[in-house]
Amino acid sequence: MSAAVSIGDSKAARLAPHSLRTAVLGEVHARPVTAIAAPVRILHFAFDTTGERAAADRARLSEFCAARGLPAPQPAEKQLRVTLGATVLRWEQHSEFTTYTWEMPSEADTPAFHPSAESLAGPMRQISQPGPLLVAIDLHLLPENPARTAPEQLFDRASLAAAETADALATYATDFQLDAGGYIRILVIDRGMSGERAGALVQHIIDIETYRTFALLGLPEAQRLAPSIARAERRLAEVTETMRGARDLSDNHHLLDDLMALAAEVEAGAAASSFRFGASRAYDDIVAERLQGIGERAIGSLPTWSSFLARRMAPALRTCMATQARQAALSEKLTRAANLLRTRVDVERQQQNQQLLSSMNERTRLQLRLQTTVEGLSVAAITYYVVGLFGYLAKAAHEAHLVRIDPVYLSAGFVPIAAFGIWWVVRSIRRKHIREPH
Repeated sequence: MSAAVSIGDSKAARLAPHSLRTAVLGEVHARPVTAIAAPVRILHFAFDTTGERAAADRARLSEFCAARGLPAPQPAEKQLRVTLGATVLRWEQHSEFTTYTWEMPSEADTPAFHPSAESLAGPMRQISQPGPLLVAIDLHLLPENPARTAPEQLFDRASLAAAETADALATYATDFQLDAGGYIRILVIDRGMSGERAGALVQHIIDIETYRTFALLGLPEAQRLAPSIARAERRLAEVTETMRGARDLSDNHHLLDDLMALAAEVEAGAAASSFRFGASRAYDDIVAERLQGIGERAIGSLPTWSSFLARRMAPALRTCMATQARQAALSEKLTRAANLLRTRVDVERQQQNQQLLSSMNERTRLQLRLQTTVEGLSVAAITYYVVGLFGYLAKAAHEAHLVRIDPVYLSAGFVPIAAFGIWWVVRSIRRKHIREPH
């Protein structure tokens, strides 16, 4: 990818480009249409190269090209076209798959699909397989010859789909079935197309078969998830029915744990399948765009590719979309049920807290009453000892003739004074502690 080019003759007049300007403008030319002419045989392979497989595939392709003195793909390039003698290799790397397309010369008088694709696949075996194979197409572009190119003689009539282009310069047919070598055979009959028009039509047809296959990858995922979604729906119904009769806080906690585990399972399945279902929708849109771009017209009573694929692909894609919708609806129901149960748990917990606070208040009141009783007894006891000490002092003073009043009367008169003083001191200490709770 070349660097962004400034606009202007001098430094003062230059307009600095956006760092992505070159990449954005170059995307229009990322997949240029190459002219081809009938007769030609095309073998097209698509491999799953998700994760680290893409980098490993690029490295192996670079080694393959270097060993033959051919240009290798640059780190930022997603396409490569090289010539190996009479054969042309077109390599393309997409987000989750990589394609190898081999264009090979053919003879006009050669019967369709002869020799077998397996005998022509030798160049593909020279490159280490980059990942699991998903698409293998054997496309034969031939000039019109009714004796050799009649679709009814080459394909299974029960699943044969054929159409002609809007300009009537080409017809194409297939039965979408694997042949003995594992290839999907496609016949394209040239009725006078230009090289560019033929190249564009062949690329559209290859894209239709490739993206059709990848679009249907969502169906096994939907079928895999269907039992777990059904189990989750049944379990949700059981939990919500049990919620109606649950009254104990521990029971509600147990139900809430069940809902959280169920929600985690559903969300994990939705997260794992989100990309696959989204990719299926995107690939299906590409198939529809390619079919619309060709502009199909029916040939006799044979179904067109659009009608054939609509009957076969639409139910599978609707299953994928329905599964995704069930996941979303189930997740929403689980969220509502969990919120309802969590609210009930919170209310019950608050009621328990209120009961606990009431119990604590009752215990505090009892403790206060006990403390008051203890304080009264403490005042009496301390008063008794203080009055006793005072009595000794009064007797000593009376015997020393310092006081003439009988010590008994002095002690009796000192009792209310001592009691009031001690009560006042105890009361002051208690009030100080109340004002300073720390």
